[in-house]
Amino acid sequence: MLVGPQHGVDIGVADIGGGQVMVTTTDPVFIVPPYGWERSAWFAVHILASDAVTSGLPPAYITIDLNLPMSITRDELETMWGVMHRECDKIGMAIISGHTGRYEGCDYPMVGGATVICIGAKDKYVTPAMAEVGDAIIITKGAAIEAAGLFAVTYPQRVAEAYGEELAKQAEDVFWQMSVVEDALTAVTVGVHGDGVTAMHDATECGVWGGLFEVALASRVGMRIDKNAIIVQEPVAKVCELFGIDPYSSISEGTLIITCKPRVADEIVKRLADKGIVSSIVGECVPEKEGIQYTEDGLTVALRHPRVDPFWQAFGKAASDLPGK
Repeated sequence: MLVGPQHGVDIGVADIGGGQVMVTTTDPVFIVPPYGWERSAWFAVHILASDAVTSGLPPAYITIDLNLPMSITRDELETMWGVMHRECDKIGMAIISGHTGRYEGCDYPMVGGATVICIGAKDKYVTPAMAEVGDAIIITKGAAIEAAGLFAVTYPQRVAEAYGEELAKQAEDVFWQMSVVEDALTAVTVGVHGDGVTAMHDATECGVWGGLFEVALASRVGMRIDKNAIIVQEPVAKVCELFGIDPYSSISEGTLIITCKPRVADEIVKRLADKGIVSSIVGECVPEKEGIQYTEDGLTVALRHPRVDPFWQAFGKAASDLPGK
């Protein structure tokens, strides 16, 4: 075992001989019918694959256990599974084993679990613990992608009433950015370790601030971050303002944190742009003793882990504010 369970590291790595490694990651199967079966099933697969690709290796296999509620219909299951199969096929993951059943006591959104497996060269994988002093830091898509996408598809009328139909549609489209599969596999085309990318991490719970803190902690480095360089897409900023959440500490599946050698940073940004993925260079890794800090409008602030993601409380409040609640 080369990489075992540890805080802030999404993957495990085992040496399987012949210069090859097996990378695994395990997560719940997360299905939310109110998003619509198409969106929900797409999201379920990309959540699973997004952690795996932070290794820099393409996903090869997936095992899926579905412990479904009694209420799911055959048509709903066929739609869900059809989309999941399609997305696995697009990503290149073969479904090699699994289990499917309906059970009393099971309910959405957690309807099972899955393990994604990558196979690749021993010298080609990275983890969030491999960032080094002097590395540049890149963030793709910007802050609060998941928070904005989920609010927009759950409460589209509220967004439309506040900002108009056009922005509401733009905000709903943010949902489809909630994957780092293409981000990660594009970034590593420049090379890894001394040749390019040194670490990658999917900014989920506690968003960009949480993700940066976890990479720094795992790699035992400090960071200097320019907060103004972190992208906040207009629909994201508007949705966060409407629901009263801080975009930088809010859940952000789809946002990839990349550390890399400075000489390849601009090339990574360019290759991502060629794929239609916006990104920005936001800082650098420094010695651990210098701490994790960000600057904003000339002021320097020590970065603390947010601890509590503001999305969940705000999402619950929005639900309780619905008529009839």
